[in-house]
Amino acid sequence: MARHLVAAAMLVDDDPETANQHALSAARRAGRVGVVRETAAITAYRLGDFATALRELRTYRRISGRNDQLPMMVDCERGLGRPERALELGRSVDRAALDTPVQVELAIAMSGARLDLGNPTAALGELEIPQLDPSTAYTWSPALYSAYAATLEELGRQDEADEWWARVDRAAEALAEVADENAWETVDVVEEEVEGHDGDEPGEPDQLEPLGDPGPEHDDPDDDLGEIDDDNPTDVDGSAAD
Repeated sequence: MARHLVAAAMLVDDDPETANQHALSAARRAGRVGVVRETAAITAYRLGDFATALRELRTYRRISGRNDQLPMMVDCERGLGRPERALELGRSVDRAALDTPVQVELAIAMSGARLDLGNPTAALGELEIPQLDPSTAYTWSPALYSAYAATLEELGRQDEADEWWARVDRAAEALAEVADENAWETVDVVEEEVEGHDGDEPGEPDQLEPLGDPGPEHDDPDDDLGEIDDDNPTDVDGSAAD
């Protein structure tokens, strides 16, 4: 299982389809492990399969009790053409309780939903959060500045937009310099093993049946649409997944 997760992480940028297959292979073996369902969601999202990604994120949220992927859930609702539901979902959690990077990502996703509804003024307001500070660059700053600049352009405020685009470049340059300075910083790597599933080979993912769109009758976010029976995992050919 762990090797499939590693393979998914390595491939998600260059080959998201294969990464998704690795993530699903891991899910067949350990479907009740939060990081497994999170990885399946992220790889599906990268493929543009928003229905599957949203389902997996709901399951991850129930398993982990965490809201750190709420911005992606909001964006999945947008991808499914449901901006009103995206806004409702984003408002369902106290933003102050979220980690700062998640707050920023949520603001960007909520702003996008406002744009989907044709309201750039409200979209700009979603981005006017304390983290929109041009004096200090954080990892989230370029994305936040970019969203703000693009929304100013939607409002026809091009001069202001140009200023924020320039701030995007400056923030990215400053962050790159810091990254170079910390290139040799050591970090602790923690390996988590799942008993009985340590023999998977990462080279080729299992050939799995696509999970597909659950359909409108399964829109209730409380339904466990993606639960996999990891007590009796099987692949599509009916053989044991181990």
